Amino acid sequence: MALSIGIVGLPNVGKSTLFNALTKNQSALAANYPFCTIEPNKAVVAVPDRRLDQLSDIVNPQRVQNAIVEFTDIAGLVKGASKGEGLGNQFLSHIRETSAIVHVVRCFEDDAIVHVDGTVDPLRDIEVINTELVLADIQTLENRLARLEKQAKTDRKLQPLFETAKRLLDHLNTGAPAILFAERESEVFAELTKETRLISLKPVIYAANVDEAGLAHDNEHVRTVCAFAAEHNAEAVKICAKIEEEMAGLNDAERLEFLESLGQTEGGLDQIIHHGYHALGLISYFTAGVKEVRAWTIERGWKAPKAASVIHDDFERGFIRAEVMAFDDYIEGRGESGARTAGKLRTEGKEYVVNNGDVMHFLFNV
Repeated sequence: MALSIGIVGLPNVGKSTLFNALTKNQSALAANYPFCTIEPNKAVVAVPDRRLDQLSDIVNPQRVQNAIVEFTDIAGLVKGASKGEGLGNQFLSHIRETSAIVHVVRCFEDDAIVHVDGTVDPLRDIEVINTELVLADIQTLENRLARLEKQAKTDRKLQPLFETAKRLLDHLNTGAPAILFAERESEVFAELTKETRLISLKPVIYAANVDEAGLAHDNEHVRTVCAFAAEHNAEAVKICAKIEEEMAGLNDAERLEFLESLGQTEGGLDQIIHHGYHALGLISYFTAGVKEVRAWTIERGWKAPKAASVIHDDFERGFIRAEVMAFDDYIEGRGESGARTAGKLRTEGKEYVVNNGDVMHFLFNV
């Protein structure tokens, strides 16, 4: 399982600059004009996790494999995108394929960088994008509703689906995203949205993009974005895409030193990834051996057999038991042998709910 994040926003807010920093190269063209990104650029990025370093220091493996995130840089959306303005339909289709959205919002003033609407106004910019996402969902749901209405006349079992779709459409028509729909936890809603893949149902991380001066103290624009995110049950981070791009070529030690010189302890990109994990309810467990130390991404609440399936389907199908060590116990014992001696290695069965950071071995037979 890999986290998939789409980077969206108006033209010239820093999306491609951020993408360049993510990929640690200049694969996404950054230019001072709208639609410099036409085809969606994709990149697979390692999830930063210092726990892997601690594990590898003990195990000294042949390789270390981080969990991964796939980022998609989607060209700037504009008002009317849901109706095809600015190649909007094409770009919106790319967003449907992602798990979460990073909405980059311009929070800096710079006369040299053209704003598509002439002035910097985060709330207006957020509203433009969010409205287009909701309008796109309305079109999708209207098409689904028309089919459901016909089907429900001959199959009464579909009536609850039809009624839920109507209520959801009423909700979207108020301008509110699907993620705020009161019935979103119901089984009927899950069945309805399995096919429709509504964009406004995806978790959003608002990335307030500032200049270097804005890193030290939150400006009015940043405070506005953070307040909006809090009101709408969304995540928010402050980044300086330009600084992140400049740090892209640095090694870990140089990067940390540079961040400390700016009064920061964690880069904006790392924050985005961690907020993405939190927004989607994802955690990592580890396997640790001489050949490989690796992080595996699962959903919070998964039981051991389901967690094993991300390694291979056979692990779930033939699951017998799991040997589990809490991360801190593994580190304290300087490895599996020490954890076992200290009585910290446990044998768990099919009902065990995996915890974030567990170090695990699976026994299976097929």
